[in-house]
Amino acid sequence: MDPPGTGCHPVPVTPLDDHSQRRRPLFIPVVIATAVLTVGGLVTGYVLSRGREAKNPEPGISQGPSLLAVGPLCRPETQAMGEKAGAVGELRQVLRVRTESRTVVWICQDEAAHLYYHANKGGGEAKWVENKTALFLDNVSHDDAGREFWAAAEDGAIFAVNADKLIITHEDGRVEEQDVVPE
Repeated sequence: MDPPGTGCHPVPVTPLDDHSQRRRPLFIPVVIATAVLTVGGLVTGYVLSRGREAKNPEPGISQGPSLLAVGPLCRPETQAMGEKAGAVGELRQVLRVRTESRTVVWICQDEAAHLYYHANKGGGEAKWVENKTALFLDNVSHDDAGREFWAAAEDGAIFAVNADKLIITHEDGRVEEQDVVPE
């Protein structure tokens, strides 16, 4: 305490022990900051994991073009449809199968390694009418071994084909399986 007359106050001054200044509660700002940082961390982690998945795709599914072993040139009808779809160069056969219902499916690859699905009911000798007896699909995916192929039609149907089966999963969930037969 200051002796009287020595300071600027005419009366003795004592420090306030009761801390009468109101303290602001910190609980709500701390909770808000914690929530914001948590959400930010979750979003950052998700974005980083998506980028990692794009660089390291799930094993067994090809994410980009890779040249597969090819055979003879694909049919003239397929060449024409491939040209309309933007194929690079000639299309060559990667897979050709005939099913028990006489549908013949060709998987063809262009020079840029893009794959195309072309099928015709009744076989190669039957009449070719696109979107009636024949179906051409681009953006075909394949497994790492190049033995199984998938393509989606505009109506949502998924066509999966390999050396043993053609499996068509219709938009309504109905699954149609056709066994491959020797020619």
